[in-house]
Amino acid sequence: MLNKKSLISLVASVAVASSLFGAKVTAVKTAIAEEGFQMQVVVEVLKKMGHTVEVTNDVDYAIAFQTIANNAQSDDVYFMAAHWDPLQNTMVEGAGGEAKLTKFSDFVANCAQGYLIDKKTADKYNIKYVNDLNKPEIAKLFDSNGNGKADLTGCSGGWGCSKVIEHQLDAYGLRDNIDHNQGSYSALIADTIARYKTGKPIFYYTWTPYWVSGQLVPGKDVTFLQVTKSANPDGYSTKLPNGTDYGFAVNNQKIVANKSVLTKHKDIAKLFDIIKLSVNDVSGENMLMANGQNKHTDVQRHAQTWLENNKATVDAWIKEAKAAK
Repeated sequence: MLNKKSLISLVASVAVASSLFGAKVTAVKTAIAEEGFQMQVVVEVLKKMGHTVEVTNDVDYAIAFQTIANNAQSDDVYFMAAHWDPLQNTMVEGAGGEAKLTKFSDFVANCAQGYLIDKKTADKYNIKYVNDLNKPEIAKLFDSNGNGKADLTGCSGGWGCSKVIEHQLDAYGLRDNIDHNQGSYSALIADTIARYKTGKPIFYYTWTPYWVSGQLVPGKDVTFLQVTKSANPDGYSTKLPNGTDYGFAVNNQKIVANKSVLTKHKDIAKLFDIIKLSVNDVSGENMLMANGQNKHTDVQRHAQTWLENNKATVDAWIKEAKAAK
């Protein structure tokens, strides 16, 4: 039987062992392959800090948020690295909100999104607003199946952007002139790019950071369309300080983790709050993926290369995070 002194010693030994081996962390991987890079950077930094990290299979956003929420008070850490704020805030609330999940500071800031058309058609017909497609003669320019309606390469069902687009089709009275084509975004956008290469007009939704804007460059190959007024299902204005309005808020990608990380793993919480990637870094990596370097081992290599190229910054993050513990 252990006496009081032995018990105290045992508890202390367990605490030291726990500190040495670090936390058990689960990285919840989204189904968007191009979001794997930012997740992998966080994973590698956590490993450098001495934590054990496992990565899930690809899951939809709703399942990712719910998985994290279900482990709100776990002794372990569950996180995803690509929460789009404010676009996905209703999904966070649906999973339990701040009572179960914690959103950290901006990880990848200034992520733009919106509707685009090819610049040639925009210039020829003076198309500046998505509302211009209310004119049947304009909508027909983007008809790819002969039904007289513009074909919009849209947003996969269940994504936050799908909710916005569906709301705006009604708010702007565009339902009779636009078909919102949904499905596998990667397959749909590949068809759109192929159509562009044959010289035909294109109309699509996209976001940054993403490889599409590396192949269809805004201002050169394609043009962002504005909206005549903000119409967002959550009610906030999407107008930018300079007066332009692309119909979508500029988002920031944030790390979301289970609530208990704030009290049980303060070093990890600090890392989640200070780690940063630029839009250009992510877009550049996404272009490598689009050019064929898209296997998991490729993404791991891209993350390792980024860490090596930014070693001083990474070391400073780790030092600050460990100090918080």
